[in-house]
Amino acid sequence: MYPLRPITNIPRSYGPSSVRITCSVTTTNPHPNHEKALVLEQRLVNHPLSKDNDPTLQSTWTHRLWVAAGSTTVFASFAKSFIGGFGSHLWLEPALASYAGYVLADLGSGVYHWAIDNYGDKSTPLVGAQLEASQGHHKWPWTITKRQFANNSHTIARAITFTVLPLNLVINNPLFHSFVSIFAFCILLSQQFHAWAHGTTSKLPPLVVALQDMGLLVSRKHHLGHHQAPYNSNYCVVSGAWNKVLDESKFFEALEMALYFQFGVRPRSWNEPNSDWAEETEISNNQA
Repeated sequence: MYPLRPITNIPRSYGPSSVRITCSVTTTNPHPNHEKALVLEQRLVNHPLSKDNDPTLQSTWTHRLWVAAGSTTVFASFAKSFIGGFGSHLWLEPALASYAGYVLADLGSGVYHWAIDNYGDKSTPLVGAQLEASQGHHKWPWTITKRQFANNSHTIARAITFTVLPLNLVINNPLFHSFVSIFAFCILLSQQFHAWAHGTTSKLPPLVVALQDMGLLVSRKHHLGHHQAPYNSNYCVVSGAWNKVLDESKFFEALEMALYFQFGVRPRSWNEPNSDWAEETEISNNQA
């Protein structure tokens, strides 16, 4: 009984941008019976980073150089571990130290992820750009799968270069470097592990899927909770093994309370409803 006015002439120049359809009821009075018309109103939402060839998703030579520097630094640490362990006839101890590096890298990724999700903004010194990107990731999580590797990892690679390189120069202990090399390696690749956790199984390399199924890398299933309200869980993005421990123990909630009572700073995850983190799904014009 309420006529629909069809939407026509939707622009096609928006490419893969999303189309959001909203409904509103307006009251008109062309007839004595006060007939109401249901109007469909279209609104095009041009998501940032929505195109595969978007320059902000591409790796620059600066990005690649930082990744090369970070990778070389990690390899140098690993070489010192291997050579020192071989010369000292040590095998079990370096293996255990390497495993500790892998386990604690997952924990470290979770603590850092929690911190940049909840505190600071784009004006924060040194990490402001990463904080802004973290907020955008919650709104458009699928964009991480479109970023090229160096674009996604150069910030971490730069930090590893500045922290691990001095350690390579002044410390020769093979057990120390067994731990540091694996820890730094996992942290360097953590954003790639994170991107794979947003990918679909059919599009991921079989080896990656196998490692996710074994629990050695964080999987889409285990990372999904991080992008669901209230956005305060599943922060770890290497293996995700620490997520259950940290979430069930309320570790981050206790830390947030301590920071709030000490400094009066509220984490972003306390804001409900958090519209800034409400996910917007990419829908192509063809799908719409």
